[in-house]
Amino acid sequence: MEIVSIIAIALMVIGAFGIILLKKPLDKVIMFSILDAGFVLVIVAFKYLDVALFAALAGPLSTLVFILAIVKINEIRKNKVKSGELQ
Repeated sequence: MEIVSIIAIALMVIGAFGIILLKKPLDKVIMFSILDAGFVLVIVAFKYLDVALFAALAGPLSTLVFILAIVKINEIRKNKVKSGELQ
């Protein structure tokens, strides 16, 4: 049980530092997924299985929303560069 907790905390710390330190948006999404995996593992380790089920279902959905937002932001930036608003 202690080893699982240590692994879960390590995943959350790696994910958090990765989100803070990495520059590329898709790298941040990957680090968010690692953080989310550690979070779900902590919830399971403390035996809150109903909450873990919701977190496991909501995690991929939030990742998809982040990816869609990144795509939309890149599209807006390309349009602004084309029109000359952004240099």
